[in-house]
Amino acid sequence: METLANLESFVRSAEAGSFSAAARRLALTPAAVSRNVAMLERNLGVRLFQRSTRKLTLTEAGERFLAAIGGNLDALQAAIAGTSAGEGEPAGVLKVSLAPTFGMTHVLPLLPAFLARYPAIRPEWHFENRPADLIAEGYDAAIGGGFELAPGVVSRTLAPAHMVAVASPAYLDGRPLPQHPAGLAALDGIVLRSVRTGRPRHWTMRDAEGTEVATALQERIVVNDPAAMREAALLGLGVALLSVPDASPWLEHGELVRLLPRWYGDAGAISLYYPTRTLLPAKTRVFIDFVVEVFHREGLAERFSARYGQGPNAGLRR
Repeated sequence: METLANLESFVRSAEAGSFSAAARRLALTPAAVSRNVAMLERNLGVRLFQRSTRKLTLTEAGERFLAAIGGNLDALQAAIAGTSAGEGEPAGVLKVSLAPTFGMTHVLPLLPAFLARYPAIRPEWHFENRPADLIAEGYDAAIGGGFELAPGVVSRTLAPAHMVAVASPAYLDGRPLPQHPAGLAALDGIVLRSVRTGRPRHWTMRDAEGTEVATALQERIVVNDPAAMREAALLGLGVALLSVPDASPWLEHGELVRLLPRWYGDAGAISLYYPTRTLLPAKTRVFIDFVVEVFHREGLAERFSARYGQGPNAGLRR
């Protein structure tokens, strides 16, 4: 009878296409995954993978074996998890990918209350400006935007990702304020270089009536991180288009001012992503429930909307 570890190492290696990716998902070393697969091949008397320095591919026998056990393995794992779900408390390493500014400003402060409720969970949080591959890289969850819904990944919307034009009071002092998005072209622009395209990112702005206008910010300063855009704006270097969550604390304290309060860009949604399973591990399930609970209780979806009260600060500049 094969062990669950051998079977799981085989299935996850086949899904990920490498022992290293499977090891990250299983929280093992690549050598351990390779040994488990080799033991399975020895016990079955067939080669399941063709190995090379660059690629891991299934043999014909491996493809047949994967088709035969793949779904059954998921069902077996779900049965084991279901049987033990009610015993003990959620525990283990919780590996989460978060957009840096949003994660540090709005999610990290939730950690004390979360750990007070679930002390046996050990957070391993990665703050990164990229859509992580949840399954291949072994993440339990991710919070951010722009993720492609690869097979096996689901998303749950937390809040809109609205972009607003902001600048410091010092920069705006003595300058005529734009009355229309086209007027932003007369100001110094602080723009973001897209990780995907390598080109500076410009936005189409819209108003409550649905009118859309392409912005044409001067590329006075180009950076590759939203936090750097905000810091440059705080230094009085120009106008930046930032997401409402990334700008809201500074808008509320008057360190930044929102221009064109009736206009905003739509970057989609801030979502919570996680690998779909028949039954999620308890540590992942309680994390998802906790984050959704806080967003609902605090009304963060509404507060992060560019339409909320015409913006996060009372002193909006028109």
